[in-house]
Amino acid sequence: MNETAISSRDNPIFKRLKKLMESARARRDAQMSVLDGEHLLIAYLDAGGQPHTLARAASFDALRFAQLAARSPQAKVIVLPDALFAELAPVATPTGMLAEAAWLAPPEIANTPLVVVLEDIQDPGNLGSMLRTAAAAGATLAVLSRGCHDAWSPKALRGGQGAQFVLPMRRDVELAAWLNAFSGQSIALALGEANDFYAQDYVGATALVVGNEGSGLTAAVTLNASRCAQIPMPGRVESLNASAALAVAMFEVVRQRRSGRGVAA
Repeated sequence: MNETAISSRDNPIFKRLKKLMESARARRDAQMSVLDGEHLLIAYLDAGGQPHTLARAASFDALRFAQLAARSPQAKVIVLPDALFAELAPVATPTGMLAEAAWLAPPEIANTPLVVVLEDIQDPGNLGSMLRTAAAAGATLAVLSRGCHDAWSPKALRGGQGAQFVLPMRRDVELAAWLNAFSGQSIALALGEANDFYAQDYVGATALVVGNEGSGLTAAVTLNASRCAQIPMPGRVESLNASAALAVAMFEVVRQRRSGRGVAA
């Protein structure tokens, strides 16, 4: 492994990594992101990706880094002083290693559709967590509206913990038109609805639709969904966090499909 030492902010590699960390437009134009930490790098490698650049802080375990670099034979390998590395880190306590990596585009899955449809999810941690939930539940596709946060931002990647590498995604989608064209049922999760979410049958093709953390779903999206339903909440709080609501809903679908019967007894 040949490491290149970088000590200046004017270095073109440092400047490129910095821009990818900070700019959604730069990520979109390059179709690349920066992965923070070895866990994300390992998930990326396991998904078949090969990073373009590997970077470590001078204090990061050189042997551990060499083992990861051995799985990335084509990558440019650099080492930075800890203080300079910290300027790239997306968190207060840097992990000590980063990878510059091209976006992956997993093929859409041919199983009975289980789609998560997200409208204007603004918090990157929420978005990453929702993609992680969808991937864990075996979703076949994630459909994101134009108003969603960048799914490939450092914070969304951290929340997703590798979900973006294995979950097929369509981004910048006009949701009302997509829902109108979807051949299965689409269930919009919303408060104040008479339909009990648990009383529906999800064994067939299903899309679960979740809206913005504050304002919920727009009228255009709810009108184009097959129906709206509410997750029963017997406790004394107004609502669930959007990410928590999706997790509850996704795994009710998993439960029904595992049992082979639609509606809970």
